[in-house]
Amino acid sequence: MDLLERFRQHVKRLWPRYALVPLIPFVAYALYVAARGELRFDHIAALLLVVGLAYTGPRTKALLVAIYPIGLVGLLYDGMRPFQNLGLTPERVHLCDLRALEARLFGYQADGVAYTLHDFFRTHHWPALDLLCAFPYATFILVSFACAAYLGFRDPPAMRRFTWAFLAMNVAGFITYHVVPAAPPWYFHANGCTVDLATRASEGPVLMRVDAMLGISYFHAMYSKASSVFGAVPSLHCAYPMLVVLEGWRTFGPRLRALSIAYWLLMIFASVYLDHHWLIDGILGSTYAVVASLVLRRIFPSEQKGSQLELSSPIAVAEAE
Repeated sequence: MDLLERFRQHVKRLWPRYALVPLIPFVAYALYVAARGELRFDHIAALLLVVGLAYTGPRTKALLVAIYPIGLVGLLYDGMRPFQNLGLTPERVHLCDLRALEARLFGYQADGVAYTLHDFFRTHHWPALDLLCAFPYATFILVSFACAAYLGFRDPPAMRRFTWAFLAMNVAGFITYHVVPAAPPWYFHANGCTVDLATRASEGPVLMRVDAMLGISYFHAMYSKASSVFGAVPSLHCAYPMLVVLEGWRTFGPRLRALSIAYWLLMIFASVYLDHHWLIDGILGSTYAVVASLVLRRIFPSEQKGSQLELSSPIAVAEAE
């Protein structure tokens, strides 16, 4: 039996049915961006990673099943860029009306003028606080992956809820960006109440200071790839750590619970201090996480049969061999 036939038999044992299904979204997207002349190394790397995980062995297959929804989020995020202004008009973008609501609900008055917390932090800021608030913005993806991996070994049903809720939450968020487009605070402070759909995403003045302070361009590079300027509502930055709290709560010990809550609260504060989101956005983003978690708990309850666990946990697969 030649090498190709042995590999085919190996794949058939791993995937008795639907062996090519995991590749379809990633191959299709690679062909799409190649046709647009936008194929990058990370597109190819993602496809190769999926191939490697899907066809190496039972444990890598289980790992792929575990993180697959997060990979789909990456495709969705990258694919949104050409469509960031789809259906948007300057008249539909919520800008000064959203700021006025923020000032009424969470702002303060000074000399008869309504201000938001963002206005206060524009004139009251400190390097140490800049760095502290940059921390959750630099680590939220890493924390999400770490939570998924931890739950994969400790609580597979919670891991499945987490990853699929992560996908559902992002899809809902991206839809909201086009149904209820909203400008972030930094945009208001830079442009006033005039909406310009050609505006490019920005890391904002505080993260610019952090990049300059550290002598890097990390945040500038991150936001140069952002898919939407007028996607402030909801704040998915705040939704991710809330999902960590919700799905990790049963598995986390007291220290991890406290850390997860502290991280979520820091993210909400950072979103305001960094001038990236209104507090309204953070509350709505956290609400999206709650709803996604509740829906996925109906689909993936805490008690599952062993056969289901084998698909979601590399440890369960290894023990079953």
